Amino acid sequence: MKKSVEEDVFIPLYPKSTVEDKTSLRSKFQERRFWSAVKLLSNVVLWDGIVQEDKVRDLGLSKLLNRYLLLNILNTPLGPANVEKCSKVVACLPERWFQDLQGGSTLPELLNFSQHLLQ
Repeated sequence: MKKSVEEDVFIPLYPKSTVEDKTSLRSKFQERRFWSAVKLLSNVVLWDGIVQEDKVRDLGLSKLLNRYLLLNILNTPLGPANVEKCSKVVACLPERWFQDLQGGSTLPELLNFSQHLLQ
Protein backbone atom coordinates (compact mmCIF):
# COMPACT_ATOMS: atom_id res chain seq x y z
CA MET A 1 0.00 0.00 0.00
CA LYS A 2 2.80 2.37 0.90
CA LYS A 3 4.48 1.82 -2.46
CA SER A 4 1.21 2.46 -4.28
CA VAL A 5 0.59 5.70 -2.39
CA GLU A 6 4.14 6.93 -2.90
CA GLU A 7 4.63 5.88 -6.52
CA ASP A 8 1.23 5.61 -8.20
CA VAL A 9 -0.56 8.74 -7.06
CA PHE A 10 -0.13 11.78 -9.24
CA ILE A 11 -2.58 14.64 -9.45
CA PRO A 12 -1.25 17.49 -11.59
CA LEU A 13 -1.95 21.05 -10.55
CA TYR A 14 -2.85 23.29 -13.45
CA PRO A 15 -3.72 27.00 -13.39
CA LYS A 16 -7.38 27.61 -12.55
CA SER A 17 -7.95 29.12 -15.98
CA THR A 18 -6.89 25.83 -17.55
CA VAL A 19 -9.16 23.57 -15.50
CA GLU A 20 -12.20 25.84 -15.36
CA ASP A 21 -13.09 24.50 -18.79
CA LYS A 22 -14.39 21.07 -17.74
CA THR A 23 -14.16 19.84 -21.34
CA SER A 24 -10.41 20.47 -21.60
CA LEU A 25 -8.11 17.47 -21.63
CA ARG A 26 -6.12 18.81 -18.69
CA SER A 27 -9.24 19.22 -16.59
CA LYS A 28 -10.48 15.74 -17.44
CA PHE A 29 -7.08 14.20 -16.68
CA GLN A 30 -6.84 16.00 -13.35
CA GLU A 31 -10.34 14.83 -12.39
CA ARG A 32 -9.58 11.20 -13.31
CA ARG A 33 -6.42 11.29 -11.22
CA PHE A 34 -8.31 12.81 -8.28
CA TRP A 35 -11.02 10.14 -8.33
CA SER A 36 -8.40 7.43 -8.70
CA ALA A 37 -6.72 8.73 -5.52
CA VAL A 38 -10.08 8.80 -3.71
CA LYS A 39 -10.60 5.16 -4.68
CA LEU A 40 -7.14 4.34 -3.34
CA LEU A 41 -8.03 6.17 -0.10
CA SER A 42 -11.15 4.05 0.30
CA ASN A 43 -9.11 0.88 -0.34
CA VAL A 44 -6.39 1.87 2.15
CA VAL A 45 -8.99 2.63 4.82
CA LEU A 46 -10.58 -0.80 4.32
CA TRP A 47 -7.46 -2.23 5.99
CA ASP A 48 -8.36 -0.48 9.25
CA GLY A 49 -8.68 -3.14 11.93
CA ILE A 50 -6.41 -5.51 10.03
CA VAL A 51 -3.31 -3.33 9.76
CA GLN A 52 -2.27 -1.09 12.67
CA GLU A 53 -4.53 1.97 12.82
CA ASP A 54 -1.62 4.43 12.94
CA LYS A 55 -0.22 2.97 9.70
CA VAL A 56 -3.59 3.20 7.96
CA ARG A 57 -4.12 6.78 9.19
CA ASP A 58 -0.62 7.77 8.10
CA LEU A 59 -1.08 6.39 4.59
CA GLY A 60 -4.68 7.45 4.16
CA LEU A 61 -4.78 10.80 5.88
CA SER A 62 -1.25 12.17 6.15
CA LYS A 63 -0.07 11.01 2.76
CA LEU A 64 -3.10 10.65 0.46
CA LEU A 65 -5.53 13.21 1.84
CA ASN A 66 -3.17 15.93 3.00
CA ARG A 67 -0.53 15.54 0.30
CA TYR A 68 -2.68 14.98 -2.79
CA LEU A 69 -6.44 15.17 -2.37
CA LEU A 70 -6.64 18.30 -0.24
CA LEU A 71 -4.59 20.35 -2.71
CA ASN A 72 -7.04 19.46 -5.45
CA ILE A 73 -10.05 20.16 -3.25
CA LEU A 74 -8.67 23.57 -2.25
CA ASN A 75 -8.14 24.44 -5.91
CA THR A 76 -11.66 23.41 -6.89
CA PRO A 77 -14.05 26.39 -6.93
CA LEU A 78 -16.61 26.34 -4.14
CA GLY A 79 -19.82 24.78 -5.37
CA PRO A 80 -21.37 21.39 -6.12
CA ALA A 81 -18.15 19.84 -7.45
CA ASN A 82 -16.25 20.80 -4.30
CA VAL A 83 -19.05 19.49 -2.07
CA GLU A 84 -19.09 16.19 -3.98
CA LYS A 85 -15.34 15.75 -3.57
CA CYS A 86 -15.49 16.50 0.15
CA SER A 87 -18.46 14.18 0.64
CA LYS A 88 -16.70 11.29 -1.07
CA VAL A 89 -13.60 11.79 1.08
CA VAL A 90 -15.69 11.91 4.26
CA ALA A 91 -17.54 8.74 3.20
CA CYS A 92 -14.19 6.89 3.13
CA LEU A 93 -13.39 7.62 6.77
CA PRO A 94 -14.25 4.93 9.35
CA GLU A 95 -16.72 6.13 11.99
CA ARG A 96 -14.79 4.39 14.75
CA TRP A 97 -11.91 6.87 14.32
CA PHE A 98 -14.24 9.57 15.66
CA GLN A 99 -15.95 7.71 18.52
CA ASP A 100 -13.62 8.84 21.30
CA LEU A 101 -13.36 12.47 20.20
CA GLN A 102 -14.91 15.24 22.24
CA GLY A 103 -17.54 17.44 20.57
CA GLY A 104 -16.09 19.93 18.12
CA SER A 105 -12.71 18.22 17.86
CA THR A 106 -11.24 16.15 15.06
CA LEU A 107 -8.25 13.98 14.29
CA PRO A 108 -4.99 15.93 14.03
CA GLU A 109 -4.52 14.73 10.45
CA LEU A 110 -7.90 16.21 9.51
CA LEU A 111 -7.40 19.76 10.81
CA ASN A 112 -6.81 21.36 7.39
CA PHE A 113 -9.64 19.39 5.79
CA SER A 114 -11.96 20.35 8.67
CA GLN A 115 -11.08 24.01 8.25
CA HIS A 116 -11.97 23.79 4.57
CA LEU A 117 -15.30 22.16 5.42
CA LEU A 118 -16.09 24.94 7.89
CA GLN A 119 -15.61 27.52 5.14
